[in-house]
Amino acid sequence: MVRASLNYVSWKQRKAVANDLRQVYQSATAYEADLQLDSFAKKWDGICPMVSQTWRRHWERITPFFAYPAEIRKVIYTTNAIESLNMSLRKIIKMRGSFPSDEAAFKLLYLALRNASKKWTMPVQNWREALNRFSLLWPERMPALESV
Repeated sequence: MVRASLNYVSWKQRKAVANDLRQVYQSATAYEADLQLDSFAKKWDGICPMVSQTWRRHWERITPFFAYPAEIRKVIYTTNAIESLNMSLRKIIKMRGSFPSDEAAFKLLYLALRNASKKWTMPVQNWREALNRFSLLWPERMPALESV
């Protein structure tokens, strides 16, 4: 949401707008985030009104994230790896243009995923904290690891 919002902001103001948006998405509750969005709108709607309008338009999709603890939300917000993977898959598909069959497209995507997985060396930041929280919230889905 933040990156989409910054499309409506001039280059010189991006850093300030991003810092003020951080107050919204790092709020502890949806109610607090709504208050932060109101204060953001008061400050920035004169310059870039589309930012707060975009957040309001998508508010119902944003608010479920506030139900999760901060540790899990940090992992959810970490999308750079996902976006990088999507970009590499789009690049592969775009270079080919058309495929003789669906199976040919699946094979190419499989090979692209296999090559991309070789580059995955850095683990997700704060994953251990999120894993602990996942285990507490959904113990039936997260079986405890056996000690060796």
